[in-house]
Amino acid sequence: MKRALCGLVVAMAALAAAPARADIAMLANGTTLKITSQRREGDMVRLGLKGGGEVGVAAAALRGVVPDEVLDEVALAPAGSSDLAALAEAAARRHALDPELVRAVVAVESDFHADAVSSKGAQGLMQLMPATARALGVKDAFDPAQNLDGGARHLRALIDQYGGDVKRALAAYNAGPGAVARHGGVPPYAETREYVRKVLRRAQAVTAAPAPDASAPDASAPGSGAPSSR
Repeated sequence: MKRALCGLVVAMAALAAAPARADIAMLANGTTLKITSQRREGDMVRLGLKGGGEVGVAAAALRGVVPDEVLDEVALAPAGSSDLAALAEAAARRHALDPELVRAVVAVESDFHADAVSSKGAQGLMQLMPATARALGVKDAFDPAQNLDGGARHLRALIDQYGGDVKRALAAYNAGPGAVARHGGVPPYAETREYVRKVLRRAQAVTAAPAPDASAPDASAPGSGAPSSR
């Protein structure tokens, strides 16, 4: 009886010591795994699975690991979107952009749905407004290649306009350059600040690189309920 109680105490202690959540390992082929541990062994990474056991993957195939509490913000591409991710990377490289930044914009804008249309009429993967699409020479905003190329060109132009300030460029992509000019930076709109934060956080989660803080100034400032220009 004492041995059984001892075993129960040990088991309960082990459960208490176990992490309350798993991290999310993102693989290059789009697979995601809930893991509790990871360790490098040469060219391989051993991932401890939340359900028990381990799996080995090539280190080059592991795109990143993110805490599961940000998984909802890491807007993973839906199954079968590898071709869209490749098109996004190609568009990014054509316009000298970080591919992860472009993929993050696509994920937050449309969740990789090429037929997405916003309530304001923004269209396609990078949610181009019809007037913006026309200005960029995009004839069919629902064509993935055209939309991604136009959106990447637009983002590149905004980054150049703000002297390389990605945070302001993203704010302008969401709320329009006029709003950024009026407020001298990221506008005090809750939607825009959340947009900038999500894009940067997703890009950071994949690349494991620090991202600028998009939360300042205070999102509760007057006018924070202003809608997106798109």
